[in-house]
Amino acid sequence: MGKLPKRQEIREELKWRLEDIYATNQDWEQDLEKAKASREKVESLRGTIKSGKSLLTALQVHDELGVLLGHLISYAQMRKDEDNANSLYQGYAAQATAAAVELSAAGAFLEPEILDLEQEVVRGWIKEVPGLAVYEHYLENLFRMKEHTLPAEQEELLAAAGEIAEAPGNIFRMFNNADLKFPNVENDAGEMVELTHGRYIKLLESKKREVRKGAFEAMYNTYGSWKNTLGTTYLAAVKKELYFSKVRKYDSSLEMALDVDNVPPEVYTNLIDSIHSHLHLLHRYVRLRTKLLGLDQLHMYDLYVPMVQDQHLEIPREEAIAMVQEGLQPLGAEYLKDLNRSFQDGWIDWTESRGKTSGAYSWGTYGVHPYVLLNYQETLDNVFTLAQELGHALHTYYSNKSQEFINSQYTIFVAEVASTLNEAILIDHLLKKTEDPQRRAYLLNHYLEQFRGTVFRQTMFAEFEMIIHEQVSRGLPITSEQLSQIYYQLNQKYFGEDLVVDEQIALEWARIPHFYRPFYVYKYATGFSAAISLAQQILEEGETAVKRYLTFLSSGGSDYPLNLLRQAGVDMNKPEPIVRAMGVFAQLLDELEELSESKL
Repeated sequence: MGKLPKRQEIREELKWRLEDIYATNQDWEQDLEKAKASREKVESLRGTIKSGKSLLTALQVHDELGVLLGHLISYAQMRKDEDNANSLYQGYAAQATAAAVELSAAGAFLEPEILDLEQEVVRGWIKEVPGLAVYEHYLENLFRMKEHTLPAEQEELLAAAGEIAEAPGNIFRMFNNADLKFPNVENDAGEMVELTHGRYIKLLESKKREVRKGAFEAMYNTYGSWKNTLGTTYLAAVKKELYFSKVRKYDSSLEMALDVDNVPPEVYTNLIDSIHSHLHLLHRYVRLRTKLLGLDQLHMYDLYVPMVQDQHLEIPREEAIAMVQEGLQPLGAEYLKDLNRSFQDGWIDWTESRGKTSGAYSWGTYGVHPYVLLNYQETLDNVFTLAQELGHALHTYYSNKSQEFINSQYTIFVAEVASTLNEAILIDHLLKKTEDPQRRAYLLNHYLEQFRGTVFRQTMFAEFEMIIHEQVSRGLPITSEQLSQIYYQLNQKYFGEDLVVDEQIALEWARIPHFYRPFYVYKYATGFSAAISLAQQILEEGETAVKRYLTFLSSGGSDYPLNLLRQAGVDMNKPEPIVRAMGVFAQLLDELEELSESKL
């Protein structure tokens, strides 16, 4: 393969149009100076919130600066992502972040001052003062959390301890990303290469079983040599959460983590219980994987290699666009019209180039259309990535278009819904028009793996977290050996008797960074399940369900996530969305089992 092109060698139609944020770098620099000069304006508001009008003024200044900082940070970071070696934009990104930190510190007085007011007085101002009603949800949510907000002096003490409190997570990230070294392992070509985080999954996808096994054992033997250090680090993070939950008057660290989104703990436990009742489907999946790979026994290191022959399809960019446009037609004319803007109006940065950030993401800044970064490789997987990231982009587009800034930012709890729904609609379309057994099997394999990785695996992670936090809260002593034993038993439970649960997998807890952001991973599973349920409604009901869905996309953060999903047609307080998603998984499994009997 040839060398990667430099940024300036990429055709303009393949680049995003960041000039829609700032036409020139000089415009960015002028806004940076404007942001720096705003500190005095922010500090002048301290102690002034005595009326509805003064409250509105303070909130509007806060939002104006939020929009300004959003522009500065997104432009600088996305320019840097075009070529991470570009020192100018490295500097821009650092300056934008520093300005945001400084202004955040200057405005830290705002919410404590609002909470010093009587809630009924503020509710009266919302009715009386034109323009204040847009902040109603923000203010109501602020007061909802008041019982868990301490007196100002105590809040200052907690804030001052913030850097110390983040130490376990920071220590893990530094150790995991900078200091931890893995041995050399053999790759597909028979070469000895250094094992890295980035290479690990690629090696587990190898068709050579000895390559998969070698990478698996090298990975976990390395973590095993550090298990006591990593166990102590993780348990320190758990104890930190327990301390803060007690100080803030929560019954558990789980309740504290979920309360940010106003989600009751029952949503979390419902997810785990619902998946438990469908583990027989994962066990069937394991048996099918064993059969399709032609193995006598399936091991943990056999879970990532494709079950069916790869589809080496070359899908040019124009064909990918056509596939997404055609596949997402069930979402209606309005959605397709706005989707087409992404292809025509400089939303997408398509091509890999030297120094460009890897992977894919969608990012937006209020008042400007969203952006999508890709490194498009003309594969079917990359077509799905395009559909997913455009799901995020359209969610941002509709939220920003319909909501004022204060209500435009949707939560992580709902963020994965829009991307997963697009993939579900696209796969349904491709399956309906694909008769080739090998292609159908490839699509089914892809989608089943999404379920396994996002629903079953993340729920197992969530259950592990719940068990550990609960045991620590009860004062039970836990060691790295017990962490490993609990994790190993969960793997046995989830995967069943037809998978050899290799002893090394007991140490997987030691390499999961999300565990340092407690009770977060369940959102992947709930979001995926909600998206599957909404996609089924759109395919079955048509326009009525589409209208509900577009309203959901347009709602941003104007209400709590459970309320927004309920209005769209999914009640995550109940197990039905999880059950419905498991029904789709079962149907996919049925078809791949049938294909495996006769045509593969």
